[in-house]
Amino acid sequence: MMDTVIGILVGIGVAAACGFRIFVPLLALGAASRAELVSLSPQFAALGSTPALAALGTAAVVEVGAYYLPWIDNLLDTVATPTAVIAGTLASAATIVDLPPVVTWGIALIGGGGAAGLLQGATSLLRLKSTATTGGVANPVVATAELVGATVTSALAILVPVACAVLLVAAWTWMLRRTRRLGFGRQPRRTATDSRLPETGQ
Repeated sequence: MMDTVIGILVGIGVAAACGFRIFVPLLALGAASRAELVSLSPQFAALGSTPALAALGTAAVVEVGAYYLPWIDNLLDTVATPTAVIAGTLASAATIVDLPPVVTWGIALIGGGGAAGLLQGATSLLRLKSTATTGGVANPVVATAELVGATVTSALAILVPVACAVLLVAAWTWMLRRTRRLGFGRQPRRTATDSRLPETGQ
């Protein structure tokens, strides 16, 4: 049971990293499987094979480079969110073993796909804000931060999955609070002048 729980945490952590970059976390998961740091379900055992690692490595290099090209990065964001959800779902399902398929894919879709989609949506909004306020000048900084996030989150998920899960919960809580503030705003504070205004009515 403990191995199953750890596998779920590893999968959701790697899935969350897919919200920053799609192929870097999958490459890390395949390499970790090849090094026998994680166990993959039989259906995804090929992820650690040499052809799969070569393909994922090539895709990761192309993806990382594309996000440093002006305006291409925003274009990629239009297709990255659904792709990140799919990648997160697959990454999460790959590390879940000894559970019925219905349970496995339910956890993978809700936990893995949801984690990837949430982070991808947040990073897309951040890039749009950067483009609007700096004309895209600061976008390479955002791209670098995303690459670091994908790499560090993948490493933490594989090496210390429990700590990674705690950090992700804290990050999601912070993002939800920020989203709520942006959505509803803050009520204006009453001033002494306001309190002295006469009330109208009967």
